[in-house]
Amino acid sequence: MAGQSDHSLSIFSAAEVEFIAEDEMIEIVPNIRMDALNLLCGDFGPFLPQIPCKVPLWLAVALKKRGKCSIRTPDWMSVEKLTQVLEAERESPREFQPLPFHYVEISRLLLDHAHDDIPEVYMVRSLIEDIRNVRFHKVESGLETISGRTYAVKLKNLSAMEVNLVRPFMVRVLQAFDKHDSPETVQQADTSASKRPQVVDRGLRRDLRPR
Repeated sequence: MAGQSDHSLSIFSAAEVEFIAEDEMIEIVPNIRMDALNLLCGDFGPFLPQIPCKVPLWLAVALKKRGKCSIRTPDWMSVEKLTQVLEAERESPREFQPLPFHYVEISRLLLDHAHDDIPEVYMVRSLIEDIRNVRFHKVESGLETISGRTYAVKLKNLSAMEVNLVRPFMVRVLQAFDKHDSPETVQQADTSASKRPQVVDRGLRRDLRPR
């Protein structure tokens, strides 16, 4: 894992965040008959042709790759919903619209492995990319407002990937401000100032010499 040298600032790679997202549940429509799968993470099935059921995303992708199911696109991935989200994101420069916590990873997996199941797939891909860009611009704009008086930052409705990108930077910045404003740092600065050599006016020194 990245950042192992400092666990308090450790971050996940994009692949690791995607791995976590693969446990999200999604609906599939099997085209085969298959007994239930008894796995460590739960029991799924039995699978019957044309009978929708919910499975983890990783299992849905695995079945899709083998041609054993189609994947139903989540409601939030429709062109209508994504268009509404994009418009709301642009109209609210200080707010993030609520989306699934793993919307970036889920959409990427579905676009990569189940694009034939997504209505208006090219429009969906474009809208998601636009939403990501608008949201990241908001994050950048928010970071520019951080000052030495900032002790916490609240960013509501960020996704897992967005948090993963922002968190290490935010932690380092706030720690730097905290260290700069700490009593020890202020005391050291005062001590250094007091130890500076005193400069005596040479003209005054000549006046004080005995004649």
